[in-house]
Amino acid sequence: MHFRNLVELHHWQAERLGPRPALRYRKYGVFRDVPWDEYQQDSLACAAALIEAGIAPDDRVGLWSENRIEWLLADMGIMTAGAVNVPAHCSLPALAVARQLADAGVRWLFVSNSGYLEKIRALQSEMPELKGVVVFDRAPGSYTSSWAGFLQRGRFALPKLAAELQRREDQLGADDLATIMYTSGTTGNPKGVMLTHGNLLSNAEALLHLLPDPSEIVLLSWLPFSHIFGRLCDHYLCLRAGFLMVLANSVDTLPFDLVEVQPTHLHGVPRFFEKMLAAAQTAPTPEDAKRRLKFMFGRRIQWIMSGGAPLPPKICIAYREAGIPLLQGYGLTETAPVLTTNLPDNYRVDSAGLPIPGVELKIAPDGEILARGPNIMKGYWHQPQATSGVIRDGWFHTGDMGRIDADGFLYITGRKKELLVLSNGKKVYPTEVEGALQADPCIEQVVVFGEKKNFLSALIVPNWGMVRQLLAERGEAVNGSDELLANHPAVRKLIRERVDAALANAAHWEQVKEFVIRSQPFGVATGELTVSLKMRREVIFAKHAPELEALYNG
Repeated sequence: MHFRNLVELHHWQAERLGPRPALRYRKYGVFRDVPWDEYQQDSLACAAALIEAGIAPDDRVGLWSENRIEWLLADMGIMTAGAVNVPAHCSLPALAVARQLADAGVRWLFVSNSGYLEKIRALQSEMPELKGVVVFDRAPGSYTSSWAGFLQRGRFALPKLAAELQRREDQLGADDLATIMYTSGTTGNPKGVMLTHGNLLSNAEALLHLLPDPSEIVLLSWLPFSHIFGRLCDHYLCLRAGFLMVLANSVDTLPFDLVEVQPTHLHGVPRFFEKMLAAAQTAPTPEDAKRRLKFMFGRRIQWIMSGGAPLPPKICIAYREAGIPLLQGYGLTETAPVLTTNLPDNYRVDSAGLPIPGVELKIAPDGEILARGPNIMKGYWHQPQATSGVIRDGWFHTGDMGRIDADGFLYITGRKKELLVLSNGKKVYPTEVEGALQADPCIEQVVVFGEKKNFLSALIVPNWGMVRQLLAERGEAVNGSDELLANHPAVRKLIRERVDAALANAAHWEQVKEFVIRSQPFGVATGELTVSLKMRREVIFAKHAPELEALYNG
């Protein structure tokens, strides 16, 4: 089937699947199903209400909320009105959100609750084009509408707007904007990535080959819809394939949701899979740990997929040994997002996988990964110079470095801008060194430092449970908090041994000669990780500048 836009696809699925459940979510502690026909009717009502509010085709409408059923309905409603969805990450400070919405020229905004509303009201002067706000939970005020009231107005307006809605759907083409998504900004200020209906449809279409019979699939969704990975691989893939998507209650309840829902599929990020594995490995024996991990994901699980950041091979191997295929993929917001993925029956644990159908990859002379295909973004919003800087001669320059083996598997070696050049001229890809270190069970997170220095150093977050266990086995049991242990001589000695062992086969300039032990993991709330859990190196290095410089002045 060929679809011109996501709205047409939604319409087709609603007619085809009708009363079959499309979405399932928990309300007041009880799961509720949303059938395909109801899903589309509510989206139409939302679209009609937006048109009544003065929203024209190509207008930008913001969406600032955690994952919830209303997010999905509003997203489809915005596009059904011919408008462009501009979602914001919940974890961002309100001022950053306001500036992104202002940059996009957002005219209307959906927010989750009164907390978000108060933040928007306080920054209303930052968004001169904003005309009104819809609050998913009830909130008073002339400037706002409740979601229930907004939908009701749309339902009343539907009969008179039916022809206009059909006209807008008919006029939406593959090259028309569906969304503007702001990048997480690992190496600079966020940019608005313009993704079209064709970009998103092509990526969802290309992933269909991964799926068995859609009628048998139950996908548990928890990745933020404001991030392209969750939005495409959960939301729009569900829209294209027609399977059942169950919304997790929250990130914190995800282990319980897994047991209750018993999904067949799940998408996640390396950090989540590492935590689940660590919890399973508290079992008495390795075999018990495998059985516990399998139980944690449920009896129906067929495969799970990791994206957003590199997956340590040791994690992939541990899941496969437990009977859970863990597939790693690769992509960017600018590529809508998937470029490559491993397959259940054709994979490499240390690879990002094979190009998906329709995507071409090549490696530039300097080692940068280049991509082209129907999923490549239209460009950066109001930034033609930045656009021409990354899309040249039809190829998107990813900024990632890599290689492609004889079988077509892609291997990521680092970020182009993160290449370290030591004072002796030697070049180091820090992610390769970090990957080797994170393969050690005693090391949870690591960031390598050394630009223009005469040797490499690192900030290391230990796996404190494993560190305590190994020291106890040596008869060197240590007591105290993680903060106290970060400076304990026995801990430093153990980490030194593990670092040297992990880098035993590395070149001498790739050795980590000094390190700082950090007691707490790097986090999103502290600004050290992006919302997709990538390291923000500049932020981390600035925060630890005195400690890092001291390593070179000793």
